[in-house]
Amino acid sequence: MKPHHRAAASLALALSSTVLVAGCGVLPGGDGSRTVTVWLMKGSASPEFVERFTSDFEKEHDGIDLDIRIQEWTGIGAKVKKALKEEGGDGPEVIEVGNTQVAQYVDEGGLYDLTLESARDLGMNDWLPGLAEPGRYRGAQYGIPWYAANRVVIYNKDLFAQAGIKTPPRTRDEWIAATEKLNTGGKQGIYLAGQDWYTLAGFIWDEGGDLAKETKESSGDWRGTLHTDAALRGMEFYKQLQALGEGPRDADEEHPSQAGVFAGGDVAQIVAVPGAARAIEEKNPKLKGKLGYFPIPGKKAGKPAAVFTGGSDLVVPEHSKDHKGAVEVIEALAGKKWQTDLARTMNYVPNKAKLASAVADEEGSAAMAVGAANGRATPNSPRWAEVEADNPIKGYMTKVLTGGDPATEARKASARITRALDVGGL
Repeated sequence: MKPHHRAAASLALALSSTVLVAGCGVLPGGDGSRTVTVWLMKGSASPEFVERFTSDFEKEHDGIDLDIRIQEWTGIGAKVKKALKEEGGDGPEVIEVGNTQVAQYVDEGGLYDLTLESARDLGMNDWLPGLAEPGRYRGAQYGIPWYAANRVVIYNKDLFAQAGIKTPPRTRDEWIAATEKLNTGGKQGIYLAGQDWYTLAGFIWDEGGDLAKETKESSGDWRGTLHTDAALRGMEFYKQLQALGEGPRDADEEHPSQAGVFAGGDVAQIVAVPGAARAIEEKNPKLKGKLGYFPIPGKKAGKPAAVFTGGSDLVVPEHSKDHKGAVEVIEALAGKKWQTDLARTMNYVPNKAKLASAVADEEGSAAMAVGAANGRATPNSPRWAEVEADNPIKGYMTKVLTGGDPATEARKASARITRALDVGGL
């Protein structure tokens, strides 16, 4: 049965049946003792977490031995593609992949359709959209959300106090007003690099726009949309904010490293994942205890800005010899107990908004969790990597920030995105 046909049948069965239990023959897998191999990426989970999870899982699942193998990010794409093509069940049963990589792997073939399991066992309706949506392709769920991370505003508490700002801004207007106050006396109100396109994407989403759109559901025909009115409004706000600091207009946030710039002590704010605080404090220990965090403000109070949600999904190869065992591992890793443990151990955002309380005591992660509830992902095209490889969004941003006509430059960038996403490669 083709993947999208199986998806439709699986979802209908999951939603209409009142009694569905594991072991009824829906999930294939052998009985008796067996080994389930799991590939996790380096840095995603600490060795202590892996040890705790392995011990607990094997106690709870008599007859299953876990073999968790840590993989390097460098070269992982080719390694995963090879594993997905292996027949005979010699590869891993579960693989951690970047959440935006799922569509590409599905398109090239080799992933197991997890739609039924998602609806029946894994609580798919509660998943963070920025993780769940890129794991879904043409109506079927192939990637199961594992953890999330997204950008927040990291700020210098001393500089805020000196400017008389007692509480973090909650709206765009408040943010601009506060940043203008901070952008005085040789201080930068915000350091925002001109090509920080992930941050721009959030502003575009807030306006109701997007980077690209599929012309018709499941058609595979994508068009760049930076030239739409909504996307242009997002760029206009980015330009207004970026001007309240000295960020380079022709470089991204890593050239130079914005954490290094912030560590100098003269920058009031940056937009970054909370983990950047470690690099800041390493460069300038005097800033320890002086960093604060708040969600990127949205257009209205009570609703933070949309943010790009990065993170990982868990997938199962179609040729896996033990789909049942794989699902049992995923059910544990993606469930409340181990989501809570992972979030607290690694300062991640759990895969469901209702589990955000797990990181409530950690200021940076708590701010991140608030934003993640309004998270998004890049366009779910299997060819999106082609866009990022020679990113026209960055060039477009520089052109606008250095005086170019936004509408003209946006149309050019949209055309380049369209060509990159063309399934014919034209």
